[in-house]
Amino acid sequence: MSFPILITGAGQRIGLALAQHFIHQGHAVIITYRTRHQAVDELEASGATCIQADFSCDDSIMRFIKELRHATPKLRAIIHNASSWDCEKTNKDYAQLFDAMMRIHAKVPYLINQYCEDMLKVDGEFTDVIHLTDYVVETGSPKHLAYAASKAALDNFTKSFAAKWAPDVKVNAIAPSLIIFNEDDDEQYKEKTLRKSLMGIEPGCQEIIAAVEMLLNSNYITGRSLAIDGGRHLK
Repeated sequence: MSFPILITGAGQRIGLALAQHFIHQGHAVIITYRTRHQAVDELEASGATCIQADFSCDDSIMRFIKELRHATPKLRAIIHNASSWDCEKTNKDYAQLFDAMMRIHAKVPYLINQYCEDMLKVDGEFTDVIHLTDYVVETGSPKHLAYAASKAALDNFTKSFAAKWAPDVKVNAIAPSLIIFNEDDDEQYKEKTLRKSLMGIEPGCQEIIAAVEMLLNSNYITGRSLAIDGGRHLK
């Protein structure tokens, strides 16, 4: 029996691309979204179960988990993609910023993993948890201090949950740098960003899809972080 793949924050960008890919492959998919866009309507029309969840407080996280448990008894995988790119330059309420970054990138995955552990235990089958972290886990970021620290916390959870749940549940991370630009990014920003990697391209969401597929299909990889950064660490 094939159980659903849960993808958080799948209303746009990488999460949306992952959801579309798995639906096209014939998988059952459950997604979370914060704001309802046309893309969410289209996912729902394609058969995805779409659950609104803003994850802004502990109660909202627990409400989502309760709704998830009503939707399915088991999960094939959880892909923790929900994220926020807020930073110190635009948010001077540093206490609020830090709490928000730690909540969405660390506390939400932690609680979902903890309370959905039994949903990932499927007799005779491997299941997976994949954390979407960031290239800055290795380097830190002077412009996104709280963001980088929260993604580093998520990277550490990868190791801890992998050790806790082996061998039944494989837990890995994917750490991307640039994958796709935003629509409002100007040409100067794009050129500067492209120069940061050896490959010098905007690779697109297919790179993350390929990485996720590799991890799901592996019987041996766990507790690792897969860098999708175009050789940026060598620049």
